[in-house]
Amino acid sequence: MNSKADLSKQPGQVSAMFDEVSTHYDRTNTVLSVGNDRLWRIATTRAVDPKPGERVLDLAAGTGTSSAAFAASGAHIVAADFSPGMLEVGRQKYGHLTNVDFVEADATALPFGDAEFDAVTISFGLRNVEGPQTAIAEMLRVTKPGGRIVICEFSTPPNRAFRGLYDFYLDRVMPTVVKVVSSNSDAYDYLDESIKDWPAQPKLAAWLREAGWRDVAWRNLTGGIVALHRGRKPLETA
Repeated sequence: MNSKADLSKQPGQVSAMFDEVSTHYDRTNTVLSVGNDRLWRIATTRAVDPKPGERVLDLAAGTGTSSAAFAASGAHIVAADFSPGMLEVGRQKYGHLTNVDFVEADATALPFGDAEFDAVTISFGLRNVEGPQTAIAEMLRVTKPGGRIVICEFSTPPNRAFRGLYDFYLDRVMPTVVKVVSSNSDAYDYLDESIKDWPAQPKLAAWLREAGWRDVAWRNLTGGIVALHRGRKPLETA
């Protein structure tokens, strides 16, 4: 029986759902995004700007595709996810990379000490967290003073006409495609629901500021289907 999470986003439900889609997850994402997932990953990697010697937390890392992109810089990457199935696929694909560690972790209670990371990032995972504001605060806690956050997430196209086309794609086109390419088509009903339920760009920016992040800004990608939010942890004051 296929697992499908709902908008209550109970961690057990969401984890089980991602376990089931893990095998074909990357292929499905590429098909559904019409190849844009690769462009979004490049933009995110540039925004994170990992450098040799830095320690970067890639939260909701899934199968490790984004972590591998960050690791090419020479930085040490901790690929964290709460889906064991996703992490197992990641280890099979990228376990040979000596600067990537795969760790099972809950975004709302990270198993890391304070100020461990130079940068934290999460791609297409924050909206799946039961308490996204708690996760944002946890990411602040584990980031070094002056460190940075980058969130890549589905968002709200600001142009009304384009938003209408996007809604048509989510409601009519995507379900048909998913039945062909996914191992759990029901899970992608949740994808549609979670995207529509997710707040627009200004609200996520407000959550970041409320948590204590500074210099918060965002950049729309693909007409606002996706947005990159950035921020920086304030330097500690005496």
